[in-house]
Amino acid sequence: MLFHIRHALRYAYERPVFLEPTVLRLIPRSDPAQQLIHHGLSIHPQASGSSRVLDANGSEAVVLWFDALQDSLSIEMDLVVRTLRSNPFDWIVSDPAARRLPATYPADETLSLAPCLAGAEPIDAAVCRWAADRAAEVEGDTIRFLGHLADTIHQGFHHIGRPDGEPMAAADTLASRTGACRDTAMLYVHACRSLGLAARFVSGYSMHHPEEVSEHELHAWAEVYLPGGGWRGYDPSLGLAVADGHVALTAAPDHQLAAPVSGRYRGTGVTSSMHYAVEVRSAETLEALQALDRDRPLQLPKAEEWLRG
Repeated sequence: MLFHIRHALRYAYERPVFLEPTVLRLIPRSDPAQQLIHHGLSIHPQASGSSRVLDANGSEAVVLWFDALQDSLSIEMDLVVRTLRSNPFDWIVSDPAARRLPATYPADETLSLAPCLAGAEPIDAAVCRWAADRAAEVEGDTIRFLGHLADTIHQGFHHIGRPDGEPMAAADTLASRTGACRDTAMLYVHACRSLGLAARFVSGYSMHHPEEVSEHELHAWAEVYLPGGGWRGYDPSLGLAVADGHVALTAAPDHQLAAPVSGRYRGTGVTSSMHYAVEVRSAETLEALQALDRDRPLQLPKAEEWLRG
C-alpha cells in the first residue's frame, strides 16, 4: 500500500517569544514494515540552524533552533510511504519462555528492553488484575492474549476523539472504559508490561477511521516485542493487529518521547495556540496515487486562516 500524507501545524503566540530547541519526530521509520519514498519538510520562519539526528530510541528526528524572537511557527510535512506488511502474523515466537504468560526474555534482550518492561514505572494493581483476567481467558497463551486484549478494548470501551492533553492514566481509562486512541494505547502498554511483555507507545497515521473520528489526524497504538517476531503493532482503538494500513512515525517507552513535536518557548505570561491539519490518501500503486493527487488537490487551510482560528 502507498500513502501520501500531508501534516501541517501552526503555533501562534500572542506576542514574540524565544523558542527553545524544538525536536520534530515527523520522519516515518524505514523498517521491515514500511519504506519512506519521499519526505519534504517546510519550516517558517526559517530556523537559525537544524540537524537530523537519531534520538534516544533510534528514531530519526530533526532538531531546530532559533536566534530571533518569533510570534509564530509553521511546520508542514509532505511524504510518501510504502507499507510492506500485508500479513501481520508472519512470525513465530522463537523462545519458549515468551510463549506463555507471564513472559520472560533472554538476559541480553531483557537488558535492551528494560525501559519497556514493568520495572520502568509502577503499574496500577487494578490494571494488573484486569490484564491477568484477560490472560486467563486465553489460557495464558501470549499470541492469543495480544489479539484478545486489543479486541476486548475495542469492543468493550467507549472510544472518543480528544484532540488535546496527555494520555490518561491507564487506571483511569480502565475505570471509565472511555478514552482516545492514546489513552487505550497506554492501557494496552501497561497491561502487557504487567505480564512480562515489553511494550511501547507508537505515534503515526492510519488509513482506518475510528468511529469517533470524522477526519484524519495523528493516531496512536502499541507495539509489543517478541523473540522471533520483533516489535509488532496492535491497535486497541481499532481492535486489530497492525499490518499495511498504518504508517509509524516513532515509538518510545514513554509517550512524551514519541511526540511528533517537542519544544518550549520563553515569554512571561504569553499564551499560545495550535492548529493542525492531516490528510492521508492511499492507493495500490504510485501511478494511482499520483492520479488521485491530480484529480483532487489536497485542501489544507491557509496559514493566515489557521492563525485567525
